[in-house]
Amino acid sequence: MLHVRSIWNGAISFGLVSIPIKLVNATESHSISFRQIHLEDGGRVRYRKVCELEDREISGAEIGKGYEDADGTIIPITDEDLAHLPLPTAKTIEIVAFVPTDRIDPLQMDAAYYLAAGGAPAAKPYTLLREALKRSNKVAIAKFALRGRERLGMLRVVGDAITMHGLLWPDEVRAPEGVAPDTRVTVNEKELDLADALMDTLGEVDLEDLHDEYREALEEVIAAKAAGETMPEAPEPARGGKVLDLMAALEKSVREAQESRGEEPAEEAEVRHLRQRKTARAAPKETTGKKSTAAKSTAKKTTARKSTAAKKTTAQKTTAQKSAAEKSTAKKTAAKKTTAKKTTAKKTAKKTASRKRTA
Repeated sequence: MLHVRSIWNGAISFGLVSIPIKLVNATESHSISFRQIHLEDGGRVRYRKVCELEDREISGAEIGKGYEDADGTIIPITDEDLAHLPLPTAKTIEIVAFVPTDRIDPLQMDAAYYLAAGGAPAAKPYTLLREALKRSNKVAIAKFALRGRERLGMLRVVGDAITMHGLLWPDEVRAPEGVAPDTRVTVNEKELDLADALMDTLGEVDLEDLHDEYREALEEVIAAKAAGETMPEAPEPARGGKVLDLMAALEKSVREAQESRGEEPAEEAEVRHLRQRKTARAAPKETTGKKSTAAKSTAKKTTARKSTAAKKTTAQKTTAQKSAAEKSTAKKTAAKKTTAKKTTAKKTAKKTASRKRTA
């Protein structure tokens, strides 16, 4: 970080601990800049800074700051004046709280900075704050003054460094009123399932693999123009239009996402499988009709045999049940006859005994 120019020097106020730091931009722009030119001859169009009172161009060294009052009066403000701001945050990043990361609304996120330790004496307290942030799984909320106004910041750890994200004040974030559709819409479960499937298919991405394709295309156009070569052709724009069938659009999106990842589309695989089964059934009729007929005949015979066997088994069971019933009836009849014979014999014996007594 030593080769990067700091944009602000001060200290982090962590309770009674003061940590000297340097503020360094954590991001840089790679966008291609254009110059304004005179279309007639290609000359550069420049903005010159001219003093209204003297009507002459002045240099940067002669330019300072001034505040325009309500009546149009200009009040000069020097760097020395700004140094006397009655604010503790004029040269200090004052930590006011530690909160969980999810308490920060991403809409508040602004520019990002690295906080570099300001010399050897800052190493110990800098490391202490960094490790405390790591262990707490929290971020620090701080106030600081930069470029003429007090700002809100969020300190967190990235690698071995402490970074600070500028935050917008809560009242600078607009409420999302009037943004959502006014029309009442119902989303069914199948549509949600397809949306989930599309999300799963797209999956995650390594942000390192993403790059600015617009800038690359612009560089290609500039190179072709400079070399006097044929300009590259722009691809056909994607056809827009009203989505009439949301389900069809979701299904198509899932298939295209799967194809882009080299995966076998699940729905197409199912359709292909059904087609193969239908073809297999139809093929014997076209190429092996006799075999198909014989197979059907054999199948019928087998079915008939099974049916006959089942009928025989049922008949056998019925006959067996009838035989058992008949045997049971015969036994009961024989028992009745035996009982009758015994009763008759007893009566005869009594009569004989009576006669003998009378004689």
